[in-house]
Amino acid sequence: MRTGELAEQAGVNPQTLRYYERRGLLAPPRRSTSGYREYPPEALSRLRFIKRAQALGFTLDETEELLHLADGGPASCDSARTLATARLTDIEARVADLTRMRDSLSDLVTRCDLPRRDRACGLLHTLGEQTGEAR
Repeated sequence: MRTGELAEQAGVNPQTLRYYERRGLLAPPRRSTSGYREYPPEALSRLRFIKRAQALGFTLDETEELLHLADGGPASCDSARTLATARLTDIEARVADLTRMRDSLSDLVTRCDLPRRDRACGLLHTLGEQTGEAR
């Protein structure tokens, strides 16, 4: 399968394939006599693995490790679980941060609903307090 065909089937652009090759996530394909890259069918499975790992929040470094673990035996499951647990902890912390930011911003936006004569802009005031500037 040529670069364009593989990229289309995997939902990535051709530059992504070359980048993954340089990073070692995707094995360099053989070349046809005319110089085109020709990927084996397994390349599509590997790309789908990478995309699923990214969709779960794994970095490319972590994905590379998961790919190596996928080639291993039963002990690899423990290592994969450790990676997934660390990723889950990170995601939970980010969700907590985003929830806090959403709640704070929602509160500030609600204050903006007061009639203009009855309000000072709490959003601008709060932002000014955080930077030490008065509004």
